[in-house]
Amino acid sequence: MTSALDQFKPTEVGERLRIARDNAKLTQAQAAEAIGVARTTLVAIEAGQRRIKLDELRELARVYDTTVNALLRVEAVHADLMPRFRKLTTTIPAGVDDAAQLLNHLARAEVELENLLGIRRARNYPAERAILPGDVKLQAEQDALELRQQLGLGIGPIQDIVALLELQLGVRVFVRRLPDRISGLFAFDEATGACILLNGNHPRGRRALTAAHELGHLVTRQPAEVLDEEQIEESREERYAHAFARSFMMPARAVMAHFKELTAGAKNLSRRHVIELAHLFGVSREALVRRLQELRLVPAGAWDWFEKNGGISNEQEREVLGDRVVNDRLREETRLPTTVRLSLLAGAASRQGLLSEGQLASLLHLDRVELRRMIQADEAEGSNGDDAPELLA
Repeated sequence: MTSALDQFKPTEVGERLRIARDNAKLTQAQAAEAIGVARTTLVAIEAGQRRIKLDELRELARVYDTTVNALLRVEAVHADLMPRFRKLTTTIPAGVDDAAQLLNHLARAEVELENLLGIRRARNYPAERAILPGDVKLQAEQDALELRQQLGLGIGPIQDIVALLELQLGVRVFVRRLPDRISGLFAFDEATGACILLNGNHPRGRRALTAAHELGHLVTRQPAEVLDEEQIEESREERYAHAFARSFMMPARAVMAHFKELTAGAKNLSRRHVIELAHLFGVSREALVRRLQELRLVPAGAWDWFEKNGGISNEQEREVLGDRVVNDRLREETRLPTTVRLSLLAGAASRQGLLSEGQLASLLHLDRVELRRMIQADEAEGSNGDDAPELLA
């Protein structure tokens, strides 16, 4: 009699088990001890050198807090971004490791639900650009301007870079609450595509520049990157990404033109000037002033002067902008148990009977009560009655 195990090669089962163990944050020794086998046995199973027995598979599924069905589903996605992050350094700090695991989980769940629903995500990634010898900043400036032209942006401000990344380029972007030191993560592989995780605790303008920074890593096809504020990275790749982000969000000529127009007749840079320009380009106030310094429109140390003299507060921004202050929709969504897109995909999979409630809960790392509440909320918000217009395509 054949079993579900027979339709998979031992190497594929072993790889799925290795990823499940990594997600459970267990070592090979811990997993082997939990099911009563030698570590060498588990090593052989994960390497595909020894076919796992069904009772061993059941025990490992229990230890890894998953199910045999989830491990052996034909449609299941068993891609793993974690090795890319581990290659960055021999030891990943605890907060970074958790953030990388989160990005890994979100990306895999999204890909699996898309596959089940027959959704093909279009990829329109920028052409790969190698970092050449010479001035890395000049290369980044040129590449950023060329990408803007390809996307039809000219030198105008970008008000929603997350929408641009998702809808025009096909990048997977997630905004979740992370430790303050971590601004963002980037990972790329052919199976999952380009994935970016942004810190939902950071203000909208700061997240925008982080998103552009990670886009710079996509241009050079970095396999993975963590933008960690506590680690000063001076590699050419990081200097390229920093320069790319500034140029992509704040093109030199556009900044110069708007600066000239806004400060006409003024002798000093005011808080109002900074607030208006930062709002126009959709970046943080600090990033804007440092860009002005870089372009020699204000003297070096201009931002330090503001910090020493009371800074520029959010209240001052509200006084200047009034009802022009942009609502931070993505920051609000971080309060939800998972992303809006994932909840919509999960609801569709549930209505079509493609996955059971237990399978969906396991895939999204939610308990069943949270899952029911999420799907019911989505259905209530999206319900317009049976006579609502139908989709024609």
